[in-house]
Amino acid sequence: MTKLSVNINKFATLRNARGGNVPDILKVAQDCERFGADGITVHPRPDERHIRYQDVLDLKPLVTTEFNIEGYPSPDFMDLVLKVKPDQVTLVPDPPDAITSNTGWDTITYQSFLKDVIGAFKKAGIRVSIFLNPDVNLVEGAKTAGADRIELYTGPYAEEYFNARTQPQNLQLFNDYKNTARAASEIGLDLNAGHDLNLDNLRFFKLHIPQLKEVSIGHALVADAIYFGLENTIQLYKRQLVD
Repeated sequence: MTKLSVNINKFATLRNARGGNVPDILKVAQDCERFGADGITVHPRPDERHIRYQDVLDLKPLVTTEFNIEGYPSPDFMDLVLKVKPDQVTLVPDPPDAITSNTGWDTITYQSFLKDVIGAFKKAGIRVSIFLNPDVNLVEGAKTAGADRIELYTGPYAEEYFNARTQPQNLQLFNDYKNTARAASEIGLDLNAGHDLNLDNLRFFKLHIPQLKEVSIGHALVADAIYFGLENTIQLYKRQLVD
């Protein structure tokens, strides 16, 4: 079964909006694991508007599943990841002021930069995944840069899936995802996916891309938890990922 990693950033956004420690991010992570999550994802940004660097340090000894830290590999981010040594680091080409991730790496243009960054993480024994748009031309660059996995940026897929309710689905777009997944698998890269995946579109993606090892979901899952409760919501998402 494809693994579900819960991104807990939005819980931190809620905490920070009021100050104090409600909700308690450490307890949230432990509860997510207790409710069935296969991993915990955090994405600390330079302004610490949701997950703070200290949160990442505090979470490390508590997460018993898979700990995934994602973000742009600035010097501060790299220092944090190398100190924490999570199971996985996911590299995202976010500018500092980005509201959310909105594209993947150009593995050709940034090949030398990615090699240096990935090399440092691999030397520390950390598995490396890089955020990638659905483009077969970028897959080989991810491999030669040293990545272990790619994480497909699924924002365009989610938008197209939503529009498909009233318009013909853009089959070429989804073919790009399938072809990219196949190309990655053929050269030994494992496959993750994330961004705007939800209870409506996740099952279709899972069924048509059998190479999928892991999804990272935060915003939609937290929003659903308001209505369904956190434990029930995690189980609802896991049901979408059954083979």
